[in-house]
Amino acid sequence: MSEICQICGLPKDLCICERKVEEKIIVRIEKRSYGKVVTLINGIQRDNKELKEIASKLKSKLGCGGTIKNGIIELQGDHRRRIKELLIELGFNNIEIY
Repeated sequence: MSEICQICGLPKDLCICERKVEEKIIVRIEKRSYGKVVTLINGIQRDNKELKEIASKLKSKLGCGGTIKNGIIELQGDHRRRIKELLIELGFNNIEIY
């Protein structure tokens, strides 16, 4: 029987805590057509299913719409003020906001 991680509760060979530390997440905004602002979150190394779950949690907590394109989470509006604390709640550490 393998050891259990104290942080995530998964067996050590399936532990995701190590991956979260290695990831460098970059949050920035981009101005689109008609003056619309979009918050882009890049650098989360997950498969598409996990990325959709993360995006869904962020959209519901921020009360906005969004999508995933080419591994980048796009959220409607400028959410740079709150996004860092929400990503930390989800277990991510290395976050840079531009």
